[in-house]
Amino acid sequence: MTIITILILLMLIAAIAAAVFKDLLNAVIALCIVSLINALLFYFLHAPDVAMAEAAIGAALVTAIFVIVIKKTTRYEE
Repeated sequence: MTIITILILLMLIAAIAAAVFKDLLNAVIALCIVSLINALLFYFLHAPDVAMAEAAIGAALVTAIFVIVIKKTTRYEE
């Protein structure tokens, strides 16, 4: 198995985990992992500019916004 195949499988597992978790903070962390793996895949596919944008916006900024919103509301899904 190549590294790209392993990363795709890990991304799929993290995406399923994000959909299954009842704790919203855990779901956001799983979504952050999906974004980081996506950035790694872009880097391995020779698109470093897209990888840096995905890491900065997809993993960092969106995760921070979601965590702030979760802190202002309830943490667990009803």
